[in-house]
Amino acid sequence: MIVARLALMITLVAALGVELAAHESSGEAGPADHYVYQLAAPGTYQLPVIKPARGGIVLDDRGATHELRELLTGQSTLLAFVYTRCGDLCPLATMRLSQLRDLADQSFKGKLRLITMSFDPEHDTPEMMARFAEAWRGPEVTGSVPWLFLTAPSREAIEPLLAAYDQPLAPKVAPKGRSSSIGHLMRVFLIDDRARIRNIYSPDFLDPRLMLNDLLTIDTSSLAAKPKGSGRQGE
Repeated sequence: MIVARLALMITLVAALGVELAAHESSGEAGPADHYVYQLAAPGTYQLPVIKPARGGIVLDDRGATHELRELLTGQSTLLAFVYTRCGDLCPLATMRLSQLRDLADQSFKGKLRLITMSFDPEHDTPEMMARFAEAWRGPEVTGSVPWLFLTAPSREAIEPLLAAYDQPLAPKVAPKGRSSSIGHLMRVFLIDDRARIRNIYSPDFLDPRLMLNDLLTIDTSSLAAKPKGSGRQGE
């Protein structure tokens, strides 16, 4: 399991030039290392509501059926749409969620959930998502941030979700006419405990430290301790 996860990370580093050494030494690495400004401290800025997060019928990696919106309420969520055959941006997003999980594990117990959602249900069955999850999630331990690996029951079921989250797909046709890769936008959604989208990260801003600061900013207990007059907008 650990070997498989490491192999995925090494492959990603070779393809994208990600600085793995910083992650190994401190547990933190990402685009923010190259920003020309410092990350703002949690609670010193606001993240207004962008729009409600859409729900829909999904399957977990054991084949159980869920309503996605129910999984998005009661705690903050980081949601990433991927497909397991992706060789570049999807592994990058998954690695970033893994780094965030390492940073947030204990302090966000019961307040954070990670969701990796496939938009390729024909290939990414629950069994395939289970194998994908094994390489990244590792064993569930007490106090760890839960990480769900989901897929859809059909192409028809995923299409309304993709439209709602503005995730257009462009299948790339292989020489023999078989599509094995899918062109797509890479965006990760920060969703609050009332199922409202509060931020959307592109690859250039998909840094675990930035995401952690945003989580702390929208976290209810963190806001309760802030001085008067520094509440959130859009509520």
